[in-house]
Amino acid sequence: MKLKKRSAIVTGATGDIGAATAEKFLSEGAKVMLTGRSNEKLKRVMKTLDGGENIQCFEADVSNETEVKELVDETVKVFGKVDIMFANAGTEGVTAPLEDQTLDDFFTVLNTNVIGVWLSIKYGIKAMKKNPGDSSIVVTSSGAGITGYAGAGPYIASKHAVNGLVKACSAELANSGIRINAVGPGPIDNRMMNDLTKSLNPEEPEVVRAAFEQLIPMQRWGTNEEVANLVTFLASDEASFCTGGIYMADGGMTATL
Repeated sequence: MKLKKRSAIVTGATGDIGAATAEKFLSEGAKVMLTGRSNEKLKRVMKTLDGGENIQCFEADVSNETEVKELVDETVKVFGKVDIMFANAGTEGVTAPLEDQTLDDFFTVLNTNVIGVWLSIKYGIKAMKKNPGDSSIVVTSSGAGITGYAGAGPYIASKHAVNGLVKACSAELANSGIRINAVGPGPIDNRMMNDLTKSLNPEEPEVVRAAFEQLIPMQRWGTNEEVANLVTFLASDEASFCTGGIYMADGGMTATL
């Protein structure tokens, strides 16, 4: 098992990629702390995953510093340490032209996607340094972090920021035994992307889906499990020489844009 005796935190665990990754972590032997803003949803995910004593949950908003610190402290209390931080929580925000978006719209996205990631990294590092070894932080970025498109300015700005943060942190942590990388999902067949297609064309969302497929050399959308597999690799010792990277899971989409 790739993650045997490892303790992991998964933020955004009630989302599709978060839940799929938690399931993969469990299958590879990890103990997993799920977190999200709804305790009810967390309990449902826990029940579905059925990880027994190897899975716990803690309600927290990643944009709230006190709650992130409490999340990490609780994980250490329950599992003894933190080896893996999957900073996955995120929001796509409002799809609209920039001039039609409000400052609140902008901050809603940045608070979760940037501040939340920064806090998860910050307190993850603090816990990892108390238990030196091969630790790993994996951040969910996006194809939007290396390109741009109309109508999603705050989201695109947030993912560019996340990529820069990963690169800066990798330089700071290179000799600490802590690796940090980002995964960049392209169009993935889940709630978030399906909502995006509907917001871009409420009458014919299937037209948007088909348009995305035409931009993907592999001619299909990805799955949550394919992203989870990449996250698990980066979290494991198999990626021991990988840090500071942005690893795409997009069927070749950004390679050809």
